[in-house]
Amino acid sequence: MSILQTIKDKVRSRSIHVSYVDLGSCNGCDIEVLACLAPRYDIEQYGIYVHNNPREADVLIVIGAYTPGWQEKLTPLWEKIPDPKAAIAVGNCPISGCCFNRRGAYIDPPVSKHIPVAAEVPGCPPRPTEILAAILSVRDAVFANWEGRQR
Repeated sequence: MSILQTIKDKVRSRSIHVSYVDLGSCNGCDIEVLACLAPRYDIEQYGIYVHNNPREADVLIVIGAYTPGWQEKLTPLWEKIPDPKAAIAVGNCPISGCCFNRRGAYIDPPVSKHIPVAAEVPGCPPRPTEILAAILSVRDAVFANWEGRQR
């Protein structure tokens, strides 16, 4: 193991890295996820960092209603996240389809049919504190045996 990998593992053993994907929402949940980064909630004080690259993430936050157009995109995106990993469905859209789930609608809820979801945060939109609590709730599952793990 290289010295750079050793340093990276040490830093990451004490923090959780998230990446989020918007499957097509009204941007209500997107605004609440971004509010978590603002000084009022400041998720970085809990050791939570947001990345655009899923290869650097531990948790995938999914917002928006799942459409068939994401069928070929979401699973490969999920597979790019290194193990151990978790997914969190934020908002009513990825959980039930919410107001978009009508007869003849072009959506396929819930997102848990397509990737394994560890936590769900219902609401339209949910509060940033609820999103933060969900991220912290999957922390133990993601980091179980992290330091003793061999690469």
